[in-house]
Amino acid sequence: MKTVKTYSEVNSEIASASFIISKMEDIYIKRNGKPDEPHRHNFYTVIVVKKAKGIHKIDFNAYELSNQQLFFVAPGQVHQIIEDEKSVGYAMTFSTQFLIDNFIPVTFVESLNLFQNYGQSPPLTLSSEQFNKIENLCIDIFNLFISEAQMKNLSIGSYLKLLLIESNNICLINPIESDVDTSGDNLIRSFKKAVDKKFRSEHSTSFYANELYVTPDHLNRVFKGRVGKTAKEYLQSRIITEAKRLLYFTSLTNKEIGYELGFNEPANFSAFFKKCTGYSPSNFKKNEVK
Repeated sequence: MKTVKTYSEVNSEIASASFIISKMEDIYIKRNGKPDEPHRHNFYTVIVVKKAKGIHKIDFNAYELSNQQLFFVAPGQVHQIIEDEKSVGYAMTFSTQFLIDNFIPVTFVESLNLFQNYGQSPPLTLSSEQFNKIENLCIDIFNLFISEAQMKNLSIGSYLKLLLIESNNICLINPIESDVDTSGDNLIRSFKKAVDKKFRSEHSTSFYANELYVTPDHLNRVFKGRVGKTAKEYLQSRIITEAKRLLYFTSLTNKEIGYELGFNEPANFSAFFKKCTGYSPSNFKKNEVK
């Protein structure tokens, strides 16, 4: 049985660390160009790619590594970078505790359209002007990180928040205008939390809408307007992502996985999986598990 490697510490060498930034070229040299195994983190990851060639797999979706890209990996997502040559850029990771310690509300990060927990997590491709602005922020963060400056974490937190705001504005879907929480943001967060708790047994958006005291149409409309996909699409992505993780990282049969995810009949699970992905669970396992 495969087991997914999980990194629970931001820095394996300093257990108390809650933030780290590294140059991608240094990571490449340290690993002798060899990719890490597919793994997940219990923290947030931002990868700023100036120049690269290869692929970045996030929850079994493969994205081409190129120039002037930004990748955002949420806690719990499985990812792997496979480089054809030494990349140039920055990789930074930070924990929820880092956000709390530096007065960045977790709700602020959750309101962004950057960390897509499930489904597609494509990179942002930036113009030269946009990338230069992000790169300059990374340089400031890196220089602070390796310095002995007083209150450097607080300074890093400020630069990080600005980097996330700039990145979110580039998305254009949901530009950040202020830290003021809205009813739409609350609804989206509540829906995502409810899905995380009950997606194994409840597959209908009507159930979640009822739990949140709104109509399914209102839930879909708000979610689509702010996230770019419907509530139904998000729910399906959550189920499919979990199915892929179970297929890849466990020895459970398709039938057992179907039951684990709330499908009464194995055929229903297989049909759902194929409808959402275009291929059967068996074909996915055959192609992904080497």
